[in-house]
Amino acid sequence: MAVSYKKLWHILVDRKMKKKDLEEAAHISHYQMYKLANDKDITTDVIGAICTALGVEPNDIMDFIPDKK
Repeated sequence: MAVSYKKLWHILVDRKMKKKDLEEAAHISHYQMYKLANDKDITTDVIGAICTALGVEPNDIMDFIPDKK
């Protein structure tokens, strides 16, 4: 199952935030941001830090995409 963080990018646009702003607010590394930008797996700690920084829930920033059969 794949993951998409398109919802996160929409939130950043709506709040006029850049990825660098989120890195600083959530105290996450540039490498973690790279993984997010490329829809790679990240830890629940990173998801939690982002949600706390933005005041949102995990389902507000990500979607699971079922594998094609």
